[in-house]
Amino acid sequence: MDSDQAEEEPLFKCEICNIKFSHIDNFTKHKSIHNDKPYSCHLCDKAFSVKGNLTNHIKIHTGDRPFSCDYCGKAFPTSSKLTIHHRVHTGEKPFICDICNKSFTTNGYLTMHKILHTGDKQYSCDICNKTFSLPKNLNDHKKIHSGEKPHSCDVCEKTFLYNKDLTKHMMTHTGEKPHSCNICGKSYSNVTKLNQHIRIHTGEKPCHCTTCGKSFRTSSELHLHKRLHSGEKQYPCDFCDKAFFNSSELKRHTRIHTGEKPFKCDICNKVFSDNGHLIRHKRTHTGDKQFSCDVCKKLFSTNSNLTIHKRIHAGEKPFSCDACQNSFVSSSKLAQHKKTSKHFKNLKASLKNAKSLESTIFVDCTEADIKPEIKEESHDGEANFFVCDESDIKEEIKEECLTKADNSDETVKQEIEDS
Repeated sequence: MDSDQAEEEPLFKCEICNIKFSHIDNFTKHKSIHNDKPYSCHLCDKAFSVKGNLTNHIKIHTGDRPFSCDYCGKAFPTSSKLTIHHRVHTGEKPFICDICNKSFTTNGYLTMHKILHTGDKQYSCDICNKTFSLPKNLNDHKKIHSGEKPHSCDVCEKTFLYNKDLTKHMMTHTGEKPHSCNICGKSYSNVTKLNQHIRIHTGEKPCHCTTCGKSFRTSSELHLHKRLHSGEKQYPCDFCDKAFFNSSELKRHTRIHTGEKPFKCDICNKVFSDNGHLIRHKRTHTGDKQFSCDVCKKLFSTNSNLTIHKRIHAGEKPFSCDACQNSFVSSSKLAQHKKTSKHFKNLKASLKNAKSLESTIFVDCTEADIKPEIKEESHDGEANFFVCDESDIKEEIKEECLTKADNSDETVKQEIEDS
């Protein structure tokens, strides 16, 4: 009987924001948030409904942080903030959603999450009419319209809309990376990046494209992928006609034109145009192979090499040669094949039979400067020309070579047809 009465104990529901409370004291304290805020900070005029909140707020101005973390040494102005921070290290998430079982480090995060299930968005922007589930989210959104970025870095003066973004940014100056992967030991400046990294080990890809069903580790990767469907390439190259889906791709591409290789290996001094290439290269020194095949347990230094390897088990060979119909597990294997004499003979035969030579580049070997590693394999000993891709021609004389190729194509094609 007592248990039934406990289950039927009435909740106190706020009529303004619909948050429920089981204790009258908490409910009364909460209601004061919507009412007057009699406790004002004499330093910034910010007001609070509870005196204790004002006391804690003043510590922001004074810098007083008497509560330190035993794990990483980070200090906090209140013991409650330290308790919440400890959960980052312990992984504790004691607040569980009774609808989807997702867990959270604080009750506040759980309360905000539950609103997602109700779909209730009663707070509307009076400028663009966008609606929000929480008043804080609406207030943050309004700063986008005003251009307000109230949180400023005291090192480089860069400004941010959210304090959490400033906190993350400050770690780029301090080099602090308090969040470590318990699988490989790699460290990160924030929990979000750590969680994204852990998905490399687990293989989890929770972000799904609604158009093609492809999955991704992060929402940012999904956002970039969606541009493939829309065809949106808003970042054009200043040197050539190519355009890219994002600024980082453009930046990497531009280094092809400039020859810039800003990433240097501190072990052998080899330089690279892309940081990802440097990271993969360093694994040749360390022998680090963190990607494991779930079929044969073979280890690989990169996820892409693991993906290629898995195609062997699956029997997949998605890259096909147009000349001989041979298939390969990777684009690099196909590229190697295209530079062999066997491929050249097959290409020559298929072109001769099809009488269709329009798509092939022919360069006179006495006038062109072909990359040395493909000269012997792409040269036909019976005719005085090379058959190659544009990428096989040295960048600095490519335009001149292609012009000469255009002028000599018909003669060369006739040689193939007659041979």
